Amino acid sequence: MTYRIGASVLLLLTVAAAWVLGGWFGYRQVEQQSLEESFRYRQLVANELNRYLPIPELMAEHPLLAEALRFPDNPEVLLRANEEMQRMATIVGSSDVYLMDRTGLTIAANNYRQEDSFVGRNFSFRPYFYEALAAGDSAIYFALGLMSGVRGLYFSHPVRDDAGEVLGVVAVKVLVHELESQWHRPAALREAEMVVLDRDGVSFLASRPQWLYRDFSGPDSPPLSPEVRQRYPDRDLTPMNLRLLPRPWGVSEPSGKIRLEDAGAWREYLAVRTPLPRLDWTLQVMVSTRSVLWTRLGFVLAGGVIYVGAFLAWLYLRERYRREAELALRGEQLERRVAERTADLERSNRQLLAEIRERERAQSELRETQQELIQAAKLAVLGQMSAGLNHEMNQPITAIQAYARNSRRFLEKGALDMVDANLAEIVTLCGKMAELTRQFKVFARKSEGRPAVVDLRMPVDAALKIIMAQKDSEGIDIRWQRPERPVLCHGDLIRIEQVMVNLLANAVQAVEGRAQPEITIDIGEESGHWRCRVRDNGSGLPANTEQIFEPFFTTKSMKRGLGLGLSISRQIVDALGGRLTGHNRTDGPGAEFVLILQKRETAE
Repeated sequence: MTYRIGASVLLLLTVAAAWVLGGWFGYRQVEQQSLEESFRYRQLVANELNRYLPIPELMAEHPLLAEALRFPDNPEVLLRANEEMQRMATIVGSSDVYLMDRTGLTIAANNYRQEDSFVGRNFSFRPYFYEALAAGDSAIYFALGLMSGVRGLYFSHPVRDDAGEVLGVVAVKVLVHELESQWHRPAALREAEMVVLDRDGVSFLASRPQWLYRDFSGPDSPPLSPEVRQRYPDRDLTPMNLRLLPRPWGVSEPSGKIRLEDAGAWREYLAVRTPLPRLDWTLQVMVSTRSVLWTRLGFVLAGGVIYVGAFLAWLYLRERYRREAELALRGEQLERRVAERTADLERSNRQLLAEIRERERAQSELRETQQELIQAAKLAVLGQMSAGLNHEMNQPITAIQAYARNSRRFLEKGALDMVDANLAEIVTLCGKMAELTRQFKVFARKSEGRPAVVDLRMPVDAALKIIMAQKDSEGIDIRWQRPERPVLCHGDLIRIEQVMVNLLANAVQAVEGRAQPEITIDIGEESGHWRCRVRDNGSGLPANTEQIFEPFFTTKSMKRGLGLGLSISRQIVDALGGRLTGHNRTDGPGAEFVLILQKRETAE
């Protein structure tokens, strides 16, 4: 019995809390919708004002207006001024454009040919006239037209002569029904309404025609003054039958709840008032609060579901606690098994850590072996080039011996000038031999520095010096299209040089037996990278071009290499953040290898 009473009380509390929370959420949603519509319409009004505000000022600069004000008795000048007013009204799309002198008398208007023309009428009592005249600047005013009875916005600006003296005022009237037509009701706001109120609370724009020219100031506000009624001639300005209700919980201060009598029925709205820019207008957006009831019902339904779920969960937990006593023994047995399993896992973890350390040691040895393999490949290339190096070194050594023998004979004869000339030749030959051996020494050493900014032309030049020293390169037309400006890239000078030596050595071997062997080297730019191409007119590559980059793959005899050059070259380029590819040429016989490295703008 106690459980039933407690459950009933808790259900009532849940329903009450859901009802209150649903009201809070529902009113917040309605207020958010109202604020969004207020902001949208406020922007429409601001855009309309900004559109027409500078127009009277531009019109006032027209010299014909000042001339008409200086010579109001000249029919020809007034006719031109009337025609200009008509043309201005057509251009700006306004209802009326007219010119008044300092007394408020209209001397020119766009409707000068109509029966209800403004010409000859005095508007000195209108605020848009005397405010513009007094302030010497633009003025804005809203009112009904005295002649037409049509709502309009009046924009005015003083007309000055060359000395800056005010001669009169030009006014432009814009109909406001366009603002009213831009009030669109989205599907979610079918029960949303809008009124625009002046400073006295009278509506001059409304989404409902029966709400136009009504007093929305409230039941406790004083009666409207004669000045207000003069602004709306022939209008009743009947007060709206409305009541102010307490502000709902969760609604901000600018919002309020009202009840309106419309067509004999009372409707509740959440009203949000927003001041409009540059004018003493107030936009009041009213959204029906009918949706709040459905929101509350939804919250109550959700609260009931939560209550039922919680009640079922409580029953489940109660049953669970009852069974926990039965599972205590099984829990102890399970803990023992977990302890045994934990010991097994600790042993497995120790074995796994040992395997990880062994794997790290193997990876370290692999990296060292890889570096040694790269160095061995470089030395292998040097070994293959030794014959060419001997050929290049033999000729200077023979010449040095000949110059030395001649120098001894000339020395015995006392021909010191000839001895000096021979010694100079010997020094030159020694310099050439030193330059040749220096390139091989640089190529043979290991690279210990980190990647930096490298001029790509330098490793190509160094690789060409090494390749040109080989005897196999004789008779080959090597075309090096060397750029004039530095080619700065991300890399390592020695490692890029090794890649270029491998590519050029393969190209030299590929063109063997050709009638006109040819190798071309060029460098170009490609989307933030430098592209270096090595092309030959040899026999080309196998069909599977990616296979040539696999270790120990070679199409040459074992005496010409182990097939590690391209594999090591690709590993070097990948480590530098670049790419190395190879394929057969499409414009003729032979192969083409492309080295792509990241571009750098300046040296570090």
